[in-house]
Amino acid sequence: MRFGEHLRSSQNKEYYWYYINYEGLKKALKTGYVTDPTPQNTKPDRKPWTEDDERHFVALLESELDKVFNFQKLKSEEIVRRIQEVEKDVEDVVTRLNNSNDNRSAGRSSRPPPSDEEFLMLEQVLSDIIADVHDLAKFTQLNYTGFQKIIKKHDKQTQWHLKPVFAARLKAKPFFKDNYDAFVVRLSKLYDLVRTKGNPVKGDSSAGGTQQNFHLPVLVFNPSKEFEEEDSAISSIYYDNPETWELYLGRLKKTEGAEAIRLRWYGGMDSDQIFVERKTHREDWTGEKSVKARFALKEKYVNDFMAGKLTVDKVFEKMRKDKKKSEDEIADLEQLAREIQYRVITRRLVPVTRTFYHRTAFQLPGDARVRISLDTELTMIREDNLDGRQRSGNNWRRMDIGVDWPFNQLPPEDVERFPYAVLEVKLQTQAGQEPPKWIRDLTASHLVEAVPKYSKFIHGTAALFPDRIHLLPFWMPQMDVDIRKPATRHFGIQRPMTSTSLSANETPEDDESEDDELDAHEGRNGGPRDRSDREALREIEPHALFDDTDGNALDVEERIAAQPLPGDEDYPLYDSDDESVDSDELEEARRVGGRYYYEQLAKYYSHRLKNGMINLLKALIPRPMPTNMPAPEQNGITVMGSGRTIKRFTAPKGKRIHVPVRVEPKVYFAAERTFLSWLEFSILLGTIAATLLNFGDDYITFACSWAFTILAAVALIYSLVLYIWRVDKIRKRRDVKRVYYEKWGPTVVGVGLVAIMLTNFVLRVRQTGFTSRDGNKSTTPGRDDL
Repeated sequence: MRFGEHLRSSQNKEYYWYYINYEGLKKALKTGYVTDPTPQNTKPDRKPWTEDDERHFVALLESELDKVFNFQKLKSEEIVRRIQEVEKDVEDVVTRLNNSNDNRSAGRSSRPPPSDEEFLMLEQVLSDIIADVHDLAKFTQLNYTGFQKIIKKHDKQTQWHLKPVFAARLKAKPFFKDNYDAFVVRLSKLYDLVRTKGNPVKGDSSAGGTQQNFHLPVLVFNPSKEFEEEDSAISSIYYDNPETWELYLGRLKKTEGAEAIRLRWYGGMDSDQIFVERKTHREDWTGEKSVKARFALKEKYVNDFMAGKLTVDKVFEKMRKDKKKSEDEIADLEQLAREIQYRVITRRLVPVTRTFYHRTAFQLPGDARVRISLDTELTMIREDNLDGRQRSGNNWRRMDIGVDWPFNQLPPEDVERFPYAVLEVKLQTQAGQEPPKWIRDLTASHLVEAVPKYSKFIHGTAALFPDRIHLLPFWMPQMDVDIRKPATRHFGIQRPMTSTSLSANETPEDDESEDDELDAHEGRNGGPRDRSDREALREIEPHALFDDTDGNALDVEERIAAQPLPGDEDYPLYDSDDESVDSDELEEARRVGGRYYYEQLAKYYSHRLKNGMINLLKALIPRPMPTNMPAPEQNGITVMGSGRTIKRFTAPKGKRIHVPVRVEPKVYFAAERTFLSWLEFSILLGTIAATLLNFGDDYITFACSWAFTILAAVALIYSLVLYIWRVDKIRKRRDVKRVYYEKWGPTVVGVGLVAIMLTNFVLRVRQTGFTSRDGNKSTTPGRDDL
């Protein structure tokens, strides 16, 4: 979908006149042709871009910027006033409710308590404000993208560089700088109070299937402080040995006891409290769970502590004097600090990767059984001093950046901007208990894409050190694959007669040839698309889900297949080639007219006729038909319309893709039992061979004994080699089919046994027949024998 079509389909009709006039600005970039198009020259050169054209275009651009900026400013101020008014109303209603309860218990009279209708009215008011915040945020994002794209198009087509100059104009009128997160935090608290009628829910004891209509407010760690954007910023510095990358490889392979050591702080660079953390992976078979332990350290002591100059006793000296923690807790923290300090020094660990993101957490206060976190603007930055560049120097972190996302001051090789948001769902349910239904609906929807065991540290290190990291996580080759899927149901804010649910953050690819084609809202026959087509385009919501947990239990985010749209199995997600075949030539021919137009028109319809005949032949010609698959929600098969696609991803040259393989101790025992079974079978065959050799008296017995001996020796050698090979692959966690399944060994041994038995039988029959014809021995028992 082109941006022009995306903008039209995403507009809120109430804001229609205040959006950027993208089509008008595109038309202003067209200067006309030097000569009129002819059948011989259908695309003549355009007139050169003059100073008058530039002046006219800049005036239009300034006018559009003023329009968008003024509307956004007025609307934002209106929302602030409405929030302030509803805060007073909610406070008044809650106060009346509390006073009524207190006076009732004391036997005093008071103002009547608020009715259910008042709470319902406040809930509707808050819902309307939330919808307005949502619409205004989308309005801002769409217009900002529109200005960026039209400037890019201008600079490319006219060769007049307007981008640097207009960047200053955008900074002077920063309609895109409002912090809508602050609105969301305030509204979330009010909404939770109103929905629960002044009694915020704490959740039930199970946090499971009974919580089907959960409302999770935004989790605020410091309610007494006014929310600021940098309060949601989280930065982490990960350590590793750049020669061995042992921490990276351990976390990637999920080996038992694999560690990750990081320094984390919340907020801006002036934060004085740094958390020193260690994450340790535990396998299921150990009976333990993966753990994360940390302790706080003042920023000024970090360098000395990591270098071993500051002792652990000195770090916890003040904590021991304050006596805010028990002696046992302090002892545990001291042990953790000693282990981290020892590993950093002995393993020569240094800062390698920084991760930065803004986190919005949704959780009931004081209840961590259901927690959803959304990480946006995720960015990974190099912190190393490799390649002859001093990034962090002798400090534990680089100081040339802070929380100023998107860190435009950094060179491209030092930064990796993750293209998606990261949604993490954490549940603390009882064993065997299903998650809440709304959680299952969310994780199975078209809004998200599951990536089990996703790690920011692993992704950032693999992306930032392409020349040093040769083992990649399984999701890396898939990063260029569009994760958008057809909408299966509506999620989120809904308002009658609203515009699209398409996220304004995910803008379509800018088609540079857009100017020479028909407008996107016109069909191939020149008419506008009907309303159903336009509404269908509004149902696409590109989002992503990545799991950053380290638990070993089966992830809730394991993908369940998306349902196809009902009645529309050929739903178009993107512009197909067929939709734009010869459209620009046909439009040019229509303007030229005459014989040339009819030739192009005949060519156009012949192309359509050819495609129709091919589709008809495909339907009539007998061919193997695919097997009907079960419903996608039953088996997790990914469905896109009526098609099911399997794509193989390959690693870049010189690199390998690591596929997570869980290996438990019972796998080793199973391999050993299999070897012992083969050994037992080989001994049995050897015993049979020895018996025949010792008690046989002819060449047939002798030959069979040798055949059994050879077969037993082959089976013994084969089983030994297979056992050693399997143990090696299991130890290396290689996903090899023959590790768990072997078809040739049993087949060869079985065929060998059958061949030996048949050969013995045939030779015995022939020997008996020969002796009877020679008269030396009768085949029938005689009288003397009886």
